[in-house]
Amino acid sequence: MILYFAHPLAVIDENCEIGEGTKIWHFSHIMSGSKIGKRCNIGQNVVISPKVVLGDNVKVQNNVSIYTGVICEDDVFLGPSMVFTNVINPRSAIIRKDEYRSTIVRKGASIGANATVICGNEIGRYAMIGAGAVITKEVPPYGLLYGNPARQMGWVSEYGHKLDFNAEKIAFCPESGEKYILSIEGVKKLE
Repeated sequence: MILYFAHPLAVIDENCEIGEGTKIWHFSHIMSGSKIGKRCNIGQNVVISPKVVLGDNVKVQNNVSIYTGVICEDDVFLGPSMVFTNVINPRSAIIRKDEYRSTIVRKGASIGANATVICGNEIGRYAMIGAGAVITKEVPPYGLLYGNPARQMGWVSEYGHKLDFNAEKIAFCPESGEKYILSIEGVKKLE
């Protein structure tokens, strides 16, 4: 019994794991050995390569290719036409399949439209990557980065709002009221 939806024009290879409630739209290709969690939404014209892992509730917008070596934890958002790489120095005539570098996108992170993530980096929990950004280094949890190359321009809440820290280095999310503290280690949500 299939517990997910796949558009008739989607291609799903054998030996994929696809969680309950996931939707896969037309012209997308889910390759053998990939693992997709529950309640994910895979937009049109998406490629998910072998050994890719997507957690639960991951949203992949149209025209995204997720290459071997990429792991996305729960609640990740991948904007339209954003790009992952998996080899640091690709050449057409040289096979480098044994040199794939891992990229991890932690829980709740969002990557904007047309952004590029260079392989071998980690995107921290609830980080926000602006549209068109080029990520060339690690991104801290709750970090707000944009530009080319991307630079950190502040911090965001779990609801995606820019945080404005007071003199005591405390900020509140304007939507949820959640409290955050800024220290030398970065930002942490206070319970």
